[in-house]
Amino acid sequence: MDPLVSTDWLDERLHDPAVQVADATWYMPGEGRTGRQSFEEAHIPGAVFFDIDEVADKDTDLPHMLPSAEAFAQAVGALGLRRDAVVVVYDAQGLFSAPRVWWSLRTMGFPDVRVLDGGLKKWRAEGRVVTDEPGAPPPQALDAAFRPDLIRDLEAVRGHLAAGDAQVLDARAAARFRGEAPEPRPGLRSGAMPGALNLPWQGLVNSDGTLKSAAELREAFTAAGVDLGRPVVTTCGSGVSAALLAFALARLGREDVAVYDGSWTEWGGRADCEVVVAR
Repeated sequence: MDPLVSTDWLDERLHDPAVQVADATWYMPGEGRTGRQSFEEAHIPGAVFFDIDEVADKDTDLPHMLPSAEAFAQAVGALGLRRDAVVVVYDAQGLFSAPRVWWSLRTMGFPDVRVLDGGLKKWRAEGRVVTDEPGAPPPQALDAAFRPDLIRDLEAVRGHLAAGDAQVLDARAAARFRGEAPEPRPGLRSGAMPGALNLPWQGLVNSDGTLKSAAELREAFTAAGVDLGRPVVTTCGSGVSAALLAFALARLGREDVAVYDGSWTEWGGRADCEVVVAR
């Protein structure tokens, strides 16, 4: 099952009750706008807004961490999303934050989640219909579900790095990974986890916001030192672009890739976590 769908594919099925659409737009801190503002200005007809900062664990200072399975089911059920539907997720930038919601829904038991190639950026460039009226599917009573194989916490990542039994792949910019540029969030050290690999997420996306071809993705992962036959855990600044790496790997048939949810916001902010910088 290809987790990526085209704008043509979605346009043909936009009024199919078996297909639901979620806008997952999210902007980095300091960009001066929010995903909700973008959604309220214009979105794909029928879409609901999935706010990763609201469907989140409120008992931690870390940003948009996944909540409990019960809290997630309640929040997503209130949006009207169904597990028996094909849920298509997109974002306004083209391809950035949508994979975070793709990963979140899969981790919480949604069996068929896709990402719109090129997102709202491509949709609008092609002159397709947008609206400012939110979708309003009826609320759903969802049972809690959870796939622990798709998520890692701090201790699990420490264990992988110590044992070498999984490749930890960081999606942050190379200068941040090498410790040459500051982190955008105050109080975090620059640098990398010992033994981690680096593949900046921007290298997987075309200028029009579409995902690069399977051959180009494979080449990018290989050039970053990733063995596509071994386990992979992805990480980034706060667990958003890490999901994009996991999504790109899913396109190559690796649907088992886990995301370190706390990512560098957790690791780089803790004095008990080792940080290495390029020499």
